[in-house]
Amino acid sequence: MCHAEIPYVRTNMNTETPLAGLKVLELGSSVAVPYGTWILATLGATVVKIERPEVGDDCRHWGTGWYHGVSGFFVALNAGKHSVTVDLSDEEQRALLHKFIIEEVDIVVQNLRPGQVEKMGLDADTLLAEKETLIYVNSGAFGAKGPLNMRPGYDPLMQAFGGIMSVTGEEGRPPVRVGTSIVDMGTGMWCALGVLSALRNLDKTGKGGRIDASLYETALGWMNYHATSYFGDGSIAERRGTSGPGMAPYQAYNCADGYLIIAAPNDRLFTILSGILGHPEWPQDARFDINKNRWDNRVTLNVLIEEVTRKQPIAYWQEKLEAAGIPNAPLQTIDAVVAHPQTEALGIIQETDDGRFKLMGMPLSFDGKRPPQHDGAPELGADNDILFGDKSA
Repeated sequence: MCHAEIPYVRTNMNTETPLAGLKVLELGSSVAVPYGTWILATLGATVVKIERPEVGDDCRHWGTGWYHGVSGFFVALNAGKHSVTVDLSDEEQRALLHKFIIEEVDIVVQNLRPGQVEKMGLDADTLLAEKETLIYVNSGAFGAKGPLNMRPGYDPLMQAFGGIMSVTGEEGRPPVRVGTSIVDMGTGMWCALGVLSALRNLDKTGKGGRIDASLYETALGWMNYHATSYFGDGSIAERRGTSGPGMAPYQAYNCADGYLIIAAPNDRLFTILSGILGHPEWPQDARFDINKNRWDNRVTLNVLIEEVTRKQPIAYWQEKLEAAGIPNAPLQTIDAVVAHPQTEALGIIQETDDGRFKLMGMPLSFDGKRPPQHDGAPELGADNDILFGDKSA
């Protein structure tokens, strides 16, 4: 058996695809690693996704939305990749994969269960001993060291264990998970950032190396200012609903037809807001004259504000707030988000070349040009010839 050559053409940062010519092997599933390699694929790298025969990535079967019979969850995380099915319990197939990495691959990104890659001889130490230019990324659950380093994990576990759930939702109510896979996708971003940094180091030193990222470390990273505040004065952050810590008014307020976020956390904006709401006397009230006092008396202040805002619809208040320069935003569901003129103007909703899929593009542009989404997600095993050759030939 032989593997097929993937065209290898380098480009530069001024082109449409800055990572074109780089080959990435994804030994991953679920969300974190697939999101990280989606970033690399969108930036132009060739990503070969290794999947289990017959069932593939678990994520193929997740989600409540389906797009042309495919999980929308899977399509979003795996657009633009190649799918190769490998039975990792088969010694011959593992050997072929090992050979492919050494001969063809620039970057490996993996999040298999702890200890698996070592047992299969596909770990960083083994591969880097044979190929010093290889960039190898481990994405684990709890990190490379410590008493929990061999435990598996998923996004909600880390939102809980890392403290994110302790600051999400409202006090006195059950815990709430952030409504998107913020820890998983954040870890994927760190993986991609690690790869980009390692590529720069490779240019300077001629050597690759191992990068370690984890869901837990990502969760800890999202808790950075909460941790620093605790180190400073011992304060433990609380759940505050839609409000921001230490700022008022700065949250969602009930209007006649829905919720509107109003952000007027400094004295100048609060004075303007008070006038719009028909209470120019509020800034002279000792409870509300400076931000600290407004924060300390936020419960009272928010009741007073909502007594006014609930009398008129969102559009009424938005018109007045916009004219006065007060930041605000209505709570939108995804149908309203994708249809909004601002979303359309950014061109971030992209269609694949075959017209089958609309996807959320990369939130990043180069010289005003956003990297395109050329292809949807691959069919399971659609690109097996990359590793196994064309058996029909």
